[in-house]
Amino acid sequence: MKRFVILILISQFISSSLCAQNLGNYSANPYAPNSTSNPYGAGSPYSSNSINNPYGVYGSPYSNQSSHNPYATNAPKLYDQNGNYHGRLSSNPYDPESTSNPYGRYGSRYSTDSINNPFGAGSPYSPSSPNNPFGQGMELQADE
Repeated sequence: MKRFVILILISQFISSSLCAQNLGNYSANPYAPNSTSNPYGAGSPYSSNSINNPYGVYGSPYSNQSSHNPYATNAPKLYDQNGNYHGRLSSNPYDPESTSNPYGRYGSRYSTDSINNPFGAGSPYSPSSPNNPFGQGMELQADE
């Protein structure tokens, strides 16, 4: 019975991880190959999965999965190197999980989980901070 329960848990973990699509790392580092700031890597404006492509699903100002749509509710999620969730990379100021909501946990400049807090998750000295020009940034994942 224990093996059966363990197998079910493992299969659910694998299926949930397969449902999320990696969009690169949200980072200010233009030299990291997986950075959204690298125009030849994950930040290419021609890549269909790039948040910098204004005609793609994740960069369009009209898509519900875009980080640039101010009304999006299913924007890409941010995870640090330890797998901790840091909200949705969204320009929606009303979404409670948005990094643009100044009163939310992930958008407030006073919250330690916010990328907008220079002394918390947004520290320019932290290797997992998207504001560190030499770091790896945070992983962007989109729901499928």
